[in-house]
Amino acid sequence: MLPEDVVRKSRDRAARMLESAGIVITIEEAAGMEVTDLGLGRIDETGVQILVYVNTDRYCAKELILFSRQTCPEHRHPPANGRPGKQETFRVRWGKVWLYVPGEPTDHMNAHIPEGDEDCYTVFHEIELLPGMQYTLPPDTLHWFQAGEEGAIVSEFSSTSHDETDVFTDSRIKRVP
Repeated sequence: MLPEDVVRKSRDRAARMLESAGIVITIEEAAGMEVTDLGLGRIDETGVQILVYVNTDRYCAKELILFSRQTCPEHRHPPANGRPGKQETFRVRWGKVWLYVPGEPTDHMNAHIPEGDEDCYTVFHEIELLPGMQYTLPPDTLHWFQAGEEGAIVSEFSSTSHDETDVFTDSRIKRVP
């Protein structure tokens, strides 16, 4: 579990990024923002800040805020409990994101796999997303992503999100918000 001062500083930093991008959030939303290092203890390198607007049994909308070069590690959203896996669309609002999915590996990747975690990444087909660009991932698709140098804000629109059923390639990660 992250120390409270790290969570507070990360929330404040993410809220400032949203404000700079012209995305208005309430004080309550800022205070409730999830900050996760996915249990790896390297929040500046691996993790994500998540602001959930809505998550019902029909749909979900979130902001994913990534600091400079912060990586959301490789994972997928499989079918679970009689429900299909999550389908999600990422739309970049600010910054740059490199998204990696199955396909022909990119020769010269822009992202840097966190040191020591090389065995936990298996898909290397790079899709560069800039502001206004979006990409939709089918359910149960392995993917990971990393922000560029300035960080990034990504709006996620998806079917219902059940974070506890996400499957990460890195077995050390347990995704429980």
